[in-house]
Amino acid sequence: MDLLNHDLLHEFPQYLEPMRRLKSSDARFASLVAHYDTDNRTITGYEQGVGSISDEALEVLKKNRLRLKDEIYQMLKAA
Repeated sequence: MDLLNHDLLHEFPQYLEPMRRLKSSDARFASLVAHYDTDNRTITGYEQGVGSISDEALEVLKKNRLRLKDEIYQMLKAA
């Protein structure tokens, strides 16, 4: 199964510079990105067969990743 790359550089390539700037100047943004990256790595690991997790728990992680991505996107648009 081919997995999509969900890291933020692939999700928002048009916002690379604002993302760099906000990560260094906005603690809230930096925290959101860190949490997103952690959830994304965790999800990717489970999808690649590293460890096991229930479908329901994986769905919760994916929804949280999406919530974080939405909040990050809103901050990037406003920057």
